[in-house]
Amino acid sequence: MNTFIKRLSGGDLRSIGGANAIAKQVQSQHQFDELFEALFHNDRLIVMRAADVVEKITQNKPDYLKSHKKSLLRLLKDAKDKELKWHLVLLISRLQLTKPELGKVWEILSNWVLDSNESRIVRVNSIQALFDLSQQVPELMEDFELKITQLEREEIPSIKARIRKLKKHSG
Repeated sequence: MNTFIKRLSGGDLRSIGGANAIAKQVQSQHQFDELFEALFHNDRLIVMRAADVVEKITQNKPDYLKSHKKSLLRLLKDAKDKELKWHLVLLISRLQLTKPELGKVWEILSNWVLDSNESRIVRVNSIQALFDLSQQVPELMEDFELKITQLEREEIPSIKARIRKLKKHSG
């Protein structure tokens, strides 16, 4: 049985539970792999917290994601819950993607970023991920800038703030 499930459960979607403590304790690929399995749990709360921990750990250890690339791409394609999506978009930009994988990821993130029915956090994180990917593959910058132009017409403070931040960073 996955030793992280119990520690990730309980409470509600507004709390992160023991996520920060777990992030500090995961010190090996083996532990990370066990934690990663929780992303496929049937409890939305456990999945959200596991995604949060995975995202925190891979900020400093992105190599832990390498062996999970196919699973992440499948999760990205199939994700329904906003709490999972907003972490996945940040994780995806930490992977080395092939050209076909990048095309699929770009399409999904582009749809999310322009979909006014998506949560604002998903949209803001998608903007960030598209920007990060366009920094890795400069040919995508023109398409990214077109999306930004579309988004600037929306009067959503969090989206406008992220766009300002990215323009300041790149300009």
